[in-house]
Amino acid sequence: MSLHLKNPLVVFDLETTGTSIANDRIVEYSFVKVGIDGQKEIKTQRINPEMHIPIESSLVHGIYDKDVADAPTFKSVARNLAKWLTGCDLAGFNAIKFDVPILAEEFLRAGVDFDVTHRKLIDAQRIFHMMEKRTLSAAYQFYCNKELKGAHGAEADTLATLEVLEAQVNRYDGQEVTDNMGKKIGVIANDMDTLHQLTFNKIVDLAGRLAYNKDNQVVFNFGKHKGKLVTEVFKQEPSYYDWMMKAEFPLDTKNRLTKIRLEALKG
Repeated sequence: MSLHLKNPLVVFDLETTGTSIANDRIVEYSFVKVGIDGQKEIKTQRINPEMHIPIESSLVHGIYDKDVADAPTFKSVARNLAKWLTGCDLAGFNAIKFDVPILAEEFLRAGVDFDVTHRKLIDAQRIFHMMEKRTLSAAYQFYCNKELKGAHGAEADTLATLEVLEAQVNRYDGQEVTDNMGKKIGVIANDMDTLHQLTFNKIVDLAGRLAYNKDNQVVFNFGKHKGKLVTEVFKQEPSYYDWMMKAEFPLDTKNRLTKIRLEALKG
């Protein structure tokens, strides 16, 4: 069964210098664009991160400083890449917590607008964990009955994720999904809107530093002000905004905070 798409779907995976959304950089990306007609286009590129790749990261993905010394920087490819991704929904394995925030941060750093607000975000890992609770290699073996060769290479992981997502839709189409307490939270369907609702939790910023409370108001999701309204904290402790702007928070988080602050000042 092929995926039912209303928009082109881009399945992607990133290899990076580390796991910090604010500080680390992309060293390789691979995108598979699946058109509404089912046609696939692959775009894989190594990137010079303009910083040293820690040996711990190189041992995972096999990419060392010398391998990307002559590669283009992300800034040099950002505008063409953003144009190629225009109108596409995004999918990946653990994409919502890591790959999407890192990608968005790189675009912001390059001065390129890349808004995910109106895109469907699908996370094959969340479907997997909801239904089977396991890793990409195990998922590939479980759903596709194949051994994942070249794991932690961006293209191998990306192609495997696409196969896993297609197999998940085939296997679970029409099946009910429940949370850990047995409460029904939805039904798996071959529809990107449905999969987006199941795998994408409503968030304010991609790094999850901000969140919505039960009244749909934006609150801090970390630190000493966790659970407190952002607008109230800024009113009572204006210096907290300045501290966050200077600290090592992702640009996306800072942009969201600035927007909230400006809207509050207008009000």
